[in-house]
Amino acid sequence: MTGVLIVIHLLASLALILFILLHAGRGGGVSEMFGGGMQTQAMGSTVMEKNLDRITVITAIIFTGTTILLAFRLQ
Repeated sequence: MTGVLIVIHLLASLALILFILLHAGRGGGVSEMFGGGMQTQAMGSTVMEKNLDRITVITAIIFTGTTILLAFRLQ
């Protein structure tokens, strides 16, 4: 069970790093390469940015959950 949690934790951490790097910063970020910069700033966030936000939050919740489970499991 601990091995499975560690693998999920590692995958979640790598995915979290990737998704955070894809977010647009002040200059547009890497997500602009994939169609995130197609709309003007006045229109607000694009659909891609909103979906990226959702995926990042879900990945962060999984990462937090596996961190807590591993903390209790490895004691």
